[in-house]
Amino acid sequence: MKESQILSVFHDQSSTSIEDALPRPAALVFDACHVGVVMRAVLFVQTVVAVTSMFGVTSVLDWLMKTSLITAGALPSTLLWLLVACTLKKGLARLPAVGQQLAGIALGALAGLYGCSVLWMVGVVEPAPWWASACSGALLSAALVAALVLRAKGRAPAATAARLAELQARIRPHFLFNTLNSAIALVRQEPRKAESLLEDLCDLFRHALMEQGESVTLAEEIALARRYLAIEQVRFGERIRVEWVIDERANAARLPPLLLQPLVENAVKHGVEPCAAGADIRVSTERRGSRVVIKVTNTTPGEGLTHGTGLALNNVRERLSLLHDVQARFQSGLNDGLFQVRIELPA
Repeated sequence: MKESQILSVFHDQSSTSIEDALPRPAALVFDACHVGVVMRAVLFVQTVVAVTSMFGVTSVLDWLMKTSLITAGALPSTLLWLLVACTLKKGLARLPAVGQQLAGIALGALAGLYGCSVLWMVGVVEPAPWWASACSGALLSAALVAALVLRAKGRAPAATAARLAELQARIRPHFLFNTLNSAIALVRQEPRKAESLLEDLCDLFRHALMEQGESVTLAEEIALARRYLAIEQVRFGERIRVEWVIDERANAARLPPLLLQPLVENAVKHGVEPCAAGADIRVSTERRGSRVVIKVTNTTPGEGLTHGTGLALNNVRERLSLLHDVQARFQSGLNDGLFQVRIELPA
């Protein structure tokens, strides 16, 4: 069978297996355990309070006083709602989608009653508007739940599409055949080295096709990147020079699966392949307090620099944002012949 026919058969079979291997991520409504969600919820409620306080006031001072008084009840209620929603996240996730939303609205009504009781006990409102507070809490929580539902729905297909793209890239036929050809060239001269290469290839594909959930540890991603670069080391020999600077304290950090490997693949594709002298690749991790910094740096061929479409970098940036929201930072750029990707995320 010709190589083109083999490629066609491999592609047809792999397309079906990829779709079958994709995880079915659940849309978790009550994912309120993120700093970004807390910030947006507090800002939303505070905006509603500020606008509502404008009714029935005659001066800016009256408006500020009224806003402050309502905030004294609304802010603790909002934080209580977020705390309970985060604490009960796993239990509420077992409920159907409609049940989760109704539970969130019910929690909002209780939070509204809590805020009203705070204002009533300090003598700010008399008589206490219990029904109005419960309805207001339910309405605001319904808006927050709707926002979380939309966020979850937007997250699931994006993560699935990103994973599908990465899986397809990992098993693209030309990469497989190049690796097998490298192994064939080593079978007679260095059989042990060929065996090691095939083991790395198997580990790489097994890792790419297995269901891993929405996050893995940094240690797992580093292990996968090492296997990938070991395979490329056979292909390029001395043209690829890799330096690892790993901080063991950062290994427990969570990040989306298949996040680091595309970055080192980019370094090979745009640094090593177009340059006859090869390139230097440096992968470093460092824990700085409650943050972890990951850097992937490679030298470039200067004038012969090849520019990609940026799809891999955009893919990494989007998935990182979906997992860690505002707590993660992603930067990339070229400076003095060095291309660097810098990622910062919670430890």
